Amino acid sequence: MGLIMESSKSNQSLPWVLVNVAMTADGKIALANGSYAPFGSRRDHDHLLELRATADAVMCGARTADSFPVNLGPGPAKYRRLRQKRGLAEYNLRIIVSGSGSLDPEAEIFRHRFSPIVILTTSSISPARLKRLQELADEVKAFGQNKLNFPAALRWLKAKYGVKRLVCEGGGELNAALFQQGLVNELHLTICPVIFGGRTAPTLAGGIGIKNLTDAEQLKIISMKRVGEEMFLIFHRREDISA
Repeated sequence: MGLIMESSKSNQSLPWVLVNVAMTADGKIALANGSYAPFGSRRDHDHLLELRATADAVMCGARTADSFPVNLGPGPAKYRRLRQKRGLAEYNLRIIVSGSGSLDPEAEIFRHRFSPIVILTTSSISPARLKRLQELADEVKAFGQNKLNFPAALRWLKAKYGVKRLVCEGGGELNAALFQQGLVNELHLTICPVIFGGRTAPTLAGGIGIKNLTDAEQLKIISMKRVGEEMFLIFHRREDISA
């Protein structure tokens, strides 16, 4: 499956941001109680690692890091070799977003120290939580008072860590914030042949949502491919499409 690379129209001060999501046929990414159980195929998991192998950094939200044993790393040696062949570091930078700093210090990601971990937060974080996060991560950086300023955070990541290509792996609240601020350039969506149901079950973009159709983020489908019983789709933001 080919991976689409970025357009020359992207904002040069920001990383190219990809969101990668597997969802059910009824649009859910987790169960109604918010818990996550893997439902994608091995091919979907391989696609996740293939995407990580193209990126300088991989990012997720605090609840994703807390509730599932992720380490956000590049995976087996073949993917690390692929990264090096592309001129990337063997191990990608790992980023966790936690506006309130409410991260579980026992989360799986903190047990793996193969590459730096950066936590993005806000200045409203309590001193006690800040101290705890500083003990867990290689760097903790605040952007914004009560709401995380993602454009500033992404510019900082590019300037300080050389992040030109960033993969975001959710959850829905983080995805929504990036979409709402116009920061997602590319969406990789795997549609899986299962139904979860549940009016409160998380979707790929949570948050408060938009009030008017004119505010909707406009995407253009770039490719689609069926593998087994799953569909793999790639979208670009319309304004990033070359004329």
